[in-house]
Amino acid sequence: MVWTLGVLLGLAVLAAIGLQIAISRDGPVVLSAVDRILGGDGGAELKAKIAVGDHPDQKVLVWAPENTAHVWAPENTAHARMTSGTALRPVLLFVHGGSWNSGDPESYDFVGRAFAEQGFVVVLSGYRLGEAGKYPGMIEDTASAFAWARQEIAQYGGDPQNIVIAGHSAGAYNMMMVALESRWLEPHGLSPKDIAAVVGISGPYDFLPLDSESTIASFGHVDDLDATQPINHVSENSPPMLLLHGKKDTTVGVFHSRNLSGLLQEAGHAPRLELYPEKDHTDPLVSIAAPWRGRRDVVPKIAEFVRQTTASR
Repeated sequence: MVWTLGVLLGLAVLAAIGLQIAISRDGPVVLSAVDRILGGDGGAELKAKIAVGDHPDQKVLVWAPENTAHVWAPENTAHARMTSGTALRPVLLFVHGGSWNSGDPESYDFVGRAFAEQGFVVVLSGYRLGEAGKYPGMIEDTASAFAWARQEIAQYGGDPQNIVIAGHSAGAYNMMMVALESRWLEPHGLSPKDIAAVVGISGPYDFLPLDSESTIASFGHVDDLDATQPINHVSENSPPMLLLHGKKDTTVGVFHSRNLSGLLQEAGHAPRLELYPEKDHTDPLVSIAAPWRGRRDVVPKIAEFVRQTTASR
């Protein structure tokens, strides 16, 4: 009996190690598969996959609770309205990471399921990668995705006046620039004031001098590098923010979120800074997938923040 238990324990340990290796190699795809198997659909449903530009990376996927009505509206109608008596849901627009050279919103089903289960409409946003998306392309695409959501998300039960933007790693950079610098939304007739709130997960906000292949490839051609840094665009008009970061993050140091939080406070804001002593760069993202999200507080903290900030608008 003891021998049998020991074998089972050993197999469990090997399985856990194998899962961690798989996540490290192709994290989002593996997380989505594990989440689907262990967490089910959570009452969430993929409502649409839509091209929002000419490049294949310029696309959005819309997730929502399965009982959310889909309201068809005439083409080019600005804000479709839900059927009488049905409330529009807060929207979480999520931008994936991947060092600006990899990633696909279609690999992030687990994010869609996790937050649709919380009662939100979720937009998973892509952007051009590599040479096609180097600065300022990746930011322009994120701004365009937000503009698409403002224009169209009511058709899927989402409230266009209550869109919270979130992102992990490189995606956190993209959406933070859109939230802090008005010029990205101006071509769409919008401004950072139209963003309900921001959730930054393990984001790079203060990375000069350029010292990695990914930052050099994405920003090395820029003359005014200071202009590429989110910390240089903090103002009194910045939206409410929740910043999550692992203290053991060696990919994007925790100082990025600390520095940004400090500057936001100096500008008169009250950002929420959540630091995790035992988490590294990917742990906060992993915590969004089943089975981890039931044991960790990342999803509840983000969901609470979304509810609080959208309810106050």
